[in-house]
Amino acid sequence: MKIAYLHQYFLEPSDGGGTRSWELGRRLAMAGHEVTVITSDLRVNRRGWQVERKAGMEIHRVGVRYDNGLSYRQRIAAFLRFAASAGPRARATGADVVFATSTPLTIALPAMFAARALGVPFVFEVRDLWPAVPIAMGALRNPAMITAAKSLERLAYREAAQVVALSPGMRAGVIAAGAKPGQVTMIPNACDFELFDVGPQPGARWRAEQAWLGDRPLLVYAGTLGKANGAGWLARLAHALARRGSSICIAVVGDGWEREQIQRQAARLGVLNQNFFMLGSQPKSSIPALLSGASGALSTFLQLPALHDNSANKFFDGLAAGKPVFLNHEGWLADLVRERDCGLVMPRDVEQAAALLTTKLSDPSWLRRAGAAATQLGRERFDRNDHARALEGVLTRAIARAA
Repeated sequence: MKIAYLHQYFLEPSDGGGTRSWELGRRLAMAGHEVTVITSDLRVNRRGWQVERKAGMEIHRVGVRYDNGLSYRQRIAAFLRFAASAGPRARATGADVVFATSTPLTIALPAMFAARALGVPFVFEVRDLWPAVPIAMGALRNPAMITAAKSLERLAYREAAQVVALSPGMRAGVIAAGAKPGQVTMIPNACDFELFDVGPQPGARWRAEQAWLGDRPLLVYAGTLGKANGAGWLARLAHALARRGSSICIAVVGDGWEREQIQRQAARLGVLNQNFFMLGSQPKSSIPALLSGASGALSTFLQLPALHDNSANKFFDGLAAGKPVFLNHEGWLADLVRERDCGLVMPRDVEQAAALLTTKLSDPSWLRRAGAAATQLGRERFDRNDHARALEGVLTRAIARAA
C-alpha cells in the first residue's frame, strides 16, 4: 500500500528526540509498503520542498522554523503554515491511506484535506490528548481557542477511519470525545531493542570518557525539558541526595522550554556539576551508550491527572536498555512498574525519594532483578516490531473498510 505519513516533527536517530515515526515508517517500508513522509525542517523558514530517500522512505521537508523560543502565537502560526503546505503535498502522493500523527492537533487539517481529495481513508494517531492537556496546564485559556480546538478534535475523530492512541487513558479519552470503541487501537511507544540492547561495553567506554563521573551510581533522564515534564524536580532530588552524603549522580540529556530555568535552579542549590549534570541535547543514537553505563532511567512529570496517560519514550528506552525505571508520577506506567517490579515509583517528597534511591541503588541484587524484569516487560508487551505490525494492520483495515 501507498502511505502518506504526516508528522510535522519527524526526527531521525541523528536528531535529539523521539524517533517513533522513523522506526515505524522504516519498518512499514521494509514490509514492502511505499512510505512518503510529509514533514518540516525545524531550523529555517523556507519555501519549496526538499526530498530525500532514507531507510526505504521518501521524506519531503518544507522549512517551517520551530523552537522553544517561539511565543504561543508564533507556534500556532508555525502549525498553520505547515498545515497549509502539507495538505497539497500529501494529496500529490496519490496515497492509498493518509496517516497523520499529532501533536500538534492541527496536523489533522492537511491529512483530512488530502484524504478527501484522494478519496482514501484518514488514520489519526493521538500522542497526547489535545486540547485536554494544554487546558489542564493552563497553556490554553482563551475561550474561543478552546472551543476551536475542541471542535477540531471532534472533527478529526469523526473523519478518521481509524484512530491510534498511545495509552489506555488516551484511548478512553478519544472514545469519550466521540470516537467509536471499535475504531480506536492502542499502540503505545515502544522498545527499540536493535538500538538499545548493546551490552555493558559501550557504557563502560562512555563512563571512562566522563571525568566527572568516576565509579558513582548514575541515573539518566533522557527527554524533553518542557513544562509538563517538571524535570526541575530532579535538581531538588540531587540536592536531597547530596544532603544525605549519597554518591548518586543525575545526568539530564535533552533540551526544552525549562532547560535554562533548571540549570539556574541546580546552580542555586549547589548541585550543578557536582552530582547533577546537564549534558544538553544529544542524538538518539548516542543514548544507548549512556543508558548502558547507567544504573537506571528516570521519568518525571508534573502532578496533574491529565498527564497520567503519558507514553514517555524515556520509559520504554529504559526497558529496552534493560535498566530499572524510576518515576515520580502516577498513571498506567507507574502501575506497570509496581506490577512487574521493574523499577521504583518515587514519592514526590524529594527527601523520601532520596532515601529510597540510596537503598535501592546500593543493592546489586535488586538492580539485577529489576533490570531483568524491565527487559522481560519490554519484550513481552512493547517490542517495536510487534507495534509496527499492529500499525500495518490498522492501516490495512482502514483501506479494506473504505473499499
